[in-house]
Amino acid sequence: MTKTRRLEDLWSHIHCLGVLADTGSYTAAARRLQISKASVSQRIVELEQAAGVPLVRRTTRSVGLTEVGQSLVDQTAAAFLRIEEGFSAVRDLSEGPRGVLSVTAPVALGRQVIAPLIPGFLKNFPDVRIQLELSDHLASLATEGFDLAIRHVAGVPDTHVASVICETRSVLVAAPEYLAQHGTPKTPMDLTAHNCLHYLRRSGSATWSFESRDGDKRVAVPVRGSFTANNSEVLREVAVGSLGIALVPDFSANQALRSGELVEVLRGWRVVGEYAERLYAVRPYTPRVPLTVSSFVGYLREAIPASAGLGGPPGTGGGAG
Repeated sequence: MTKTRRLEDLWSHIHCLGVLADTGSYTAAARRLQISKASVSQRIVELEQAAGVPLVRRTTRSVGLTEVGQSLVDQTAAAFLRIEEGFSAVRDLSEGPRGVLSVTAPVALGRQVIAPLIPGFLKNFPDVRIQLELSDHLASLATEGFDLAIRHVAGVPDTHVASVICETRSVLVAAPEYLAQHGTPKTPMDLTAHNCLHYLRRSGSATWSFESRDGDKRVAVPVRGSFTANNSEVLREVAVGSLGIALVPDFSANQALRSGELVEVLRGWRVVGEYAERLYAVRPYTPRVPLTVSSFVGYLREAIPASAGLGGPPGTGGGAG
């Protein structure tokens, strides 16, 4: 009886070992479990003492499991997954979305599009708490403990599940004062005579590619300018200051376009290849989608095109298809 009770006392410790194996670090495991790093370490030590063998291989640079530790995780992982799925299903039926939702998003997109929508979601679901981390670093959801990532990318890893929130597009914009002083380009090649504000890439140089709206022509234009930045909000603000012509995603430009601070340039051409054309919600693969995650994704899919006007035709700021 004592042995059985002792084993029951260690269920949370075994689960902790599995999370540590999945995340690869004590910090990430603590974040996912919502306990302190010291608590994770203590549970692992107690589990090793009870097992009588080392379960974790610790070095100064990484954390890995011993062969015995990995065997224990492999044999118990399916059981813990079934417990989690069963409990989540029962809780969803009785309570609806609740708990902590950890989300990561790019800085410009998060500030301009995601953050303004969060109050509405939390008012609808008062039992949910959201942790939003804004970073242009493409975080690993599994190792860093995020439930969901909002990404403006061309594609997502096959190891994750992605759903399209809406279409987006790239827009070429300038302040009316700049165009009045320097002229309005009629063709993409006219941009070589303008101060072009472009996204900072590792190569240092920039080439903007365009396709005519009828698809008959395609042209690539090397551009130069007095300012570059790795943030589309900053590029927009400098364009509003009448310094030059900026190429930014629609979510960074639409409000300024609606207010008249900026106007769209070369509307007869479509920008290709500079920014991604879709906004994705990305989550780690699980057989069953947590209700809190699916509710938030559904909310964003409905709210973003309506509020930000993404993916619409040139000059309209209209909703996504």
